[in-house]
Amino acid sequence: MQFISTRGQAPSVSFTEALLMGLEPDGGLAVPATIPTITVDVLEDWRSLDYAALAAAVIGLFATDIPKADLRAIVSAAYGADRFPTPVVPLKPLDGVVPGLTLVGLSEGPTMAFKDLAMQFLGQAIPYVLARDGKVLNILGATSGDTGSAAEHAFRGQEGVSVFMLSPVGRMSDVQRAQMYSLADPNIHNIAVDGVFDDCQALVKALSNDAAFKAEHSLGAVNSINIGRIVAQAVYYVWAWLRASDGVAAEERAPFHVDVVVPSGNFGNIYAGHLAKSMGLPIRRLILATNENNVLDDLFTSGVYRPRSAAETLATSSPSMDISRASNLERFVWQLLGPEEFVSRWASLEETGSLDLTDRLRDMHEEFGFVSGTSTHKDRLASIARVHAEAGALIDPHTADGITVALRHMEQGYPTLVMETALAAKFAETVEEALGEAPEPPMFVRELLGKEQHVIEIPNSEDELRALIRRSALHRG
Repeated sequence: MQFISTRGQAPSVSFTEALLMGLEPDGGLAVPATIPTITVDVLEDWRSLDYAALAAAVIGLFATDIPKADLRAIVSAAYGADRFPTPVVPLKPLDGVVPGLTLVGLSEGPTMAFKDLAMQFLGQAIPYVLARDGKVLNILGATSGDTGSAAEHAFRGQEGVSVFMLSPVGRMSDVQRAQMYSLADPNIHNIAVDGVFDDCQALVKALSNDAAFKAEHSLGAVNSINIGRIVAQAVYYVWAWLRASDGVAAEERAPFHVDVVVPSGNFGNIYAGHLAKSMGLPIRRLILATNENNVLDDLFTSGVYRPRSAAETLATSSPSMDISRASNLERFVWQLLGPEEFVSRWASLEETGSLDLTDRLRDMHEEFGFVSGTSTHKDRLASIARVHAEAGALIDPHTADGITVALRHMEQGYPTLVMETALAAKFAETVEEALGEAPEPPMFVRELLGKEQHVIEIPNSEDELRALIRRSALHRG
């Protein structure tokens, strides 16, 4: 399996080469040169596998340059009992809210967020590749809340890896900050930027696009532009379909399709669902849920993608989705337009600040199955309260955005799976506002909030960030 750049100006690379690369040398994103196919028979063969074995099977379709035995060891460590309970991804029916509505529990990992499922894989796979190839890696990333803590907990204490994680000052919840800033491992560097998430992301892109600086300091990325994360996230879409169809008669499984609802800011998680659907997983619709920063909803409603400035990006009660420039959208638009047309039309986004895809709007809906909707703070509170009252479950505000949009778009006869973003304990203030009382936080959360925090604050300055990395980056030898 080879991976190519969306921009078409970089040589093809293997999975492990793409894993360490982050952005391609031409500024594009890595995409598989060909998409493997999952047949109904293959899905049936996978039905009896536990989560780690399924991950080895799905990821193995892409990571063809990792020996199968090594890949099995990597995923066994990533999804072992010391990191996740059994099952790794539980499905939780919400029939008390609406029959056919199910929550896919993606937040059972170390940092209580869906990103653990991909990051724990990277936390094992990347050190394996570095040790094999005699390299070091300085991971440079930006987080709006959950990516940072998931990355830091996956790589803390790992040989040959340092993490430089940018986060926006004052834009995360107390628990999100504590999960990151309480880590004292010498290979973890927390950097709070005076700006919003999109500013942090712009700094990461600026340094990643500087080929000389990137090479000198062995910079790589594990945010959602990393193809390894996308591939690892595709696993839980396959798992969710298998578990949703376990009770369906064998002869009725082939036509059994589900709708999947994904709270989305950076388009990485839902792109993983799109990849699984493109491989043949029986997903009927991909329903994208945004908060008030609804650039992606505008795209799938109007056909026009118009990223907003940092000043126009609102601080909301679902902060991990406070994003107005979706990094992973490039991969989907590349597939939508085809490689040649993509290059010319994507340039218009850089030049004018918008991309008109109205001529492809029908394809987005009918061929690719995308539907979208926007949720507000009032909607989040109502969904948190309703799910608690009618199903006895606690959900976080991002998942509440998903529930809100799911309830608008559900169609009778099609099971609807809502991808959980995080546990409610990470966003206690919003949950308390919704329910009128604060749920008792788990003991480990109370202990976490009491820990000393370690963070460096910098202005929104490329020069400041470069200087910091020069001082602290790992180098070979």
